[in-house]
Order: sequence, then C-alpha cells, then structure tokens
Amino acid sequence: MGKLRITEKGLKVEGASEFLEPLYAKEIQSKPGRPLFLQSSRNVSVNIVNSKNQLLTQLVTGSSGFKAKGKLFEVKSTSGKLLFSADEQEVVVGAERLRVMGAEGAVFSKSVETPHVRAEPFKELRLESPTRSLLMEAPKGIQILAEAGDIQAICRNELRLESKDGEISLDARRIRLMRLPEGKASTSSSSSGNRQTVYEVCVCPNGRLFLSQAGTGSTCQISNNVCL
Repeated sequence: MGKLRITEKGLKVEGASEFLEPLYAKEIQSKPGRPLFLQSSRNVSVNIVNSKNQLLTQLVTGSSGFKAKGKLFEVKSTSGKLLFSADEQEVVVGAERLRVMGAEGAVFSKSVETPHVRAEPFKELRLESPTRSLLMEAPKGIQILAEAGDIQAICRNELRLESKDGEISLDARRIRLMRLPEGKASTSSSSSGNRQTVYEVCVCPNGRLFLSQAGTGSTCQISNNVCL
C-alpha cells in the first residue's frame, strides 16, 4: 500500500497499491495530467450490476484478449459521431469507409444489403461464390458500369439473359457472335460454285442461334437442321 491519506473529497493513495479483495468506490481518478494505471496478473474486469446484483454489462481484459458483454456496444469519435455499433439485431459501421485488408477479402454467410459496392481506385472489384451461386437482386434495376474497361461474363455451362416483361437491347457499334453453328442446306437446295462468305443469322424456335448461307431470300428454313 502506498501513502494513504483521508481528505475532504475521499481517500487519496500515492504510489503503487495492491488490493487483495474487491474494491468498492463511487469514483476512481488519477491526479490531473497523470495517467491511471491498472495492473493484474490475470485480468481486469469491470462489472455493472443492478439492485439485485445481476450482471448487466461486463468489460474484461486479460491474457486471452479483450471481451465486452452487454446489450449494446458503441464506438464514437471525439465529435460524437457514431463509428461502430453492435447489438443483437444488427452491426452498424458509421465511418465514411469500411476497409477490409485481409487477402481473402470479406466472407458473408448470409445476404448482403448495400446501395453501393466499389473497389479502390485502380483496383479490381471481384464478387465470388466459390461453391454456390451468386445472386444480385434489386426491385428498380441493377447497373453494371465500366467507364474505362471491359466487362466479362464467363461461365462453365449456360449463360442466360431473360426479360419477363421488357426487352434485351445490345447497343454497340459492333456485335460479335463467336462460334455459331452453321446450318446445312439439303443437296437439292444447295447451289454449286464458290463457297458463300455472307451468312444470315437465324433463330430456332427454342431460341438457339445459327448461321445460314445468305441468298436472295431468307434461307433459315432451308438450313434449320441445327434446330432438330
């Protein structure tokens, strides 16, 4: 026990002090301009209880880490702005930007709701579901924009574009449909001579696209063996 004095404002202890039993006090403070130092060989716990001695809030710091227990946890800036808040219903990040520094990014086991997903300047944005599907929903539309680069959609099986009530528009100066199958006309209908280099794009009843050698009229019906 350090130097102990009783003053009008309470009990004043100077120097290092060790308490072997619980210490009950209304207020513990250090000298003006001096830090308050708490040390323990195991942990330091701060408990808030009610009139029935039931635990309401607990703050524990020890060798295994820092733990807090309570109905609400908040972190605010010096100006009073909410930076972080957590309770049983939700976790709120009030900072202007949430930065994830891990190499694997952020992993969400459930859905994510946000008005804006953006990568850092000059960095790539990657949304990935390694073993399941990736679903994006919005009642008023989804916009994917690359102002200075490309947009690629690559899949292993089928890539499907569907519009239930509207239309699908491909607006570009040049549209390329690679590796479309070529329909073969019957022998009686095919013309001899040099091979045709101009083709017609045809559509099967099931929506499949194929090429047919162009003629004076449409040749899709003649070369529709691809639809069978």
